[in-house]
Amino acid sequence: MGDRAMVDAGPQHLKALERANRVRLARAALKRQVAAGERSAAEVIMASPWEAESMSISELLMSQRRWGRTRCRRVLLSLGLPENKQIGTMTERQRAALAAMLSAKMGAPRAERQQQESSRPMGLSLSPV
Repeated sequence: MGDRAMVDAGPQHLKALERANRVRLARAALKRQVAAGERSAAEVIMASPWEAESMSISELLMSQRRWGRTRCRRVLLSLGLPENKQIGTMTERQRAALAAMLSAKMGAPRAERQQQESSRPMGLSLSPV
């Protein structure tokens, strides 16, 4: 009976390794998409795809360009969310609040730049000559 348990454990172990590799590769692709700007972190949080279900919120946030641990902590602290909380365990209210905050943070610099460019007199350049 002990031999049978060892035989059954082998394929189960291999299946677990295959699944772990599949999840790891899918997460890496997702993080590359977020870093490249092809997908937003807010979109991933709202959609909660299978590969992000067990990913921590901070892991996703830090995959964005110019996002480090300090910025991530500050945002999550303001919402009362722990860094290590998994995306799949977030409530709809938490998802909506975080997505709204991320959208506002990502949209603000663009809006400020556009406002500065529109208020700049024509023909003047800010670059050194």
